[in-house]
Amino acid sequence: MKKTLIITLMVIVAFVLQSSVFSFLEFAGIIPNIMIILTASFGFMRGERTGLLVGFFCGLLSDIFFGPVIGLYALLYMYIGFFNGLFSRLYYPHDIKLPLFLIALSDLFYSFSYYFLMFVLRSRFDFEYYLTKVILPELLYTILVTLFLYPVILFINNRLDPKEVKGSDVDFV
Repeated sequence: MKKTLIITLMVIVAFVLQSSVFSFLEFAGIIPNIMIILTASFGFMRGERTGLLVGFFCGLLSDIFFGPVIGLYALLYMYIGFFNGLFSRLYYPHDIKLPLFLIALSDLFYSFSYYFLMFVLRSRFDFEYYLTKVILPELLYTILVTLFLYPVILFINNRLDPKEVKGSDVDFV
């Protein structure tokens, strides 16, 4: 029960940070996707089920407040959480390379899926503009924020289940 409450609180805090604080820290109209960082992190730290559930609730919050259609963000974030959960067997807390790679891949999946579902299906084909002005800047900004946010998420995850921590060294390097 304590784990569920803390994870729920983290989802709410991430949503508030993304929708309020980071909107003031936008760079060229782009803000980092904190919800993807959280969803992907819980996916590879705790497995497919937790990643899927965290992704669903992150996406549902985004759908309710910002979504053009209820369920679109929830579906995308659920896929992100589930597929990151498949890498939980390869995940070691002290190695930052896999989390950075998976979060970057998740952000790319999210951006390309969103582009396809919201623009291509409505016959808006200016992919080069969307790639250079939205996808790549958001990817870089999300990776930069991941470098600072991931150790916090890792610390909280390790405190939730200290006996489940993989590897001999749990320090962030």
